[in-house]
Formats: sequence, C-alpha cells, structure tokens
Amino acid sequence: MAKAVFLDRDGTINKEVNYLTEIHQIEIIPGVQFALSLLKSLGFLNIIITNQSAVARGFLTEEKLGDLHGEFYSRLALDGKSLIDDILYSPYHSDGIIEKFKTESICRKPNTGMIVKAMRRHSLDLSESFFIGDSYSDMICAQNAGIRKILVLTGYGAETRQKCAEKKITVEYIAQDLPDAARFIKKCLEN
Repeated sequence: MAKAVFLDRDGTINKEVNYLTEIHQIEIIPGVQFALSLLKSLGFLNIIITNQSAVARGFLTEEKLGDLHGEFYSRLALDGKSLIDDILYSPYHSDGIIEKFKTESICRKPNTGMIVKAMRRHSLDLSESFFIGDSYSDMICAQNAGIRKILVLTGYGAETRQKCAEKKITVEYIAQDLPDAARFIKKCLEN
C-alpha cells in the first residue's frame, strides 16, 4: 500500500487570498517546492484536498477551477514532473447559489469524503499518512480520518492553533511552514 501526505491548498501551499479565482492570484508560499520534493523522496504521494465553495457560490466554474489546478501541477514541478500526485476538491456549500452544488456533502472538510476517495484511488495506508493544513477544518478532517495532523502557521494557522488548544484538539506538530512540516515527517521516519 502507498502512503500519502494530504495537503490543504490555500494557506498551506498558496498564500491565502480568500477565494482564489484567477491564475494571477496564485502565489506559492516560499519553500513549498522544496517541501514537496522532500516528501516525494521519502516515498509519499502528495495529494491536495481542498474545499472550493467558490464554485457553489458562483465565483468560478469547475472548468476554471480545473485551469487553476492545472497551473498548480505545472508550477509545482521538478525536472518536468509534477510534485503533486492528485488534487481533490469539494465544490459544495449549503450557502451556495449554484443549485447543483448547494448542499451539504461528505466530501467537504471536516468530513472525510475526499480522503476516502483518495484512499481508494491510490490504495493508501492512512496509518502511514499525514495531513498538513492551516485550518481548524483541516485538523478535524485529519482527526476524523485517523491521520496524523500537522498544523502550519501560514494562512489561518495562528487562529487555528488557538482554537485547537481551546477545543483540546491534539496536533502532532505545529510547523512554521510546509518545509518545517516536511522536515518533521522526515524525523518521524528516522525514529
């Protein structure tokens, strides 16, 4: 079975812009390419799982979202190969205006639908996997799936750190950023 690092997109890989809808808004956080490369060298699949309620809210189409994700695959590449193995997204939100997506969904974090889908698609062993994100819903999603969780302090990380403490949610590691998180995972494997 394979192992994966599940990665939130906005605030973890890309600077938080509050509804990324245009390619010019993509601003990869420094060190992300190094971190993804390190994780690949450790034998992990890098899988982005991201809530994209902007689709339900009518801010962008699934086709446009596909273009944005194509840009992530392209920018996060090394020697012509993408460092991202898969991107799964949830376009749903009960406050949406696009009827098709105006609903609750098991795919929307903190639910585990995207993780289950990735697990089946890639034959993943979740006990060997990690989840890295900056939001409370990321940490709860990881907890719901039984995956070790790493909170990055980029994006909403500082607020999430406080909320996790208040709600007594145990986080395996609090990282400054994605490279710090990747180095922590490397240490875990060495011990």
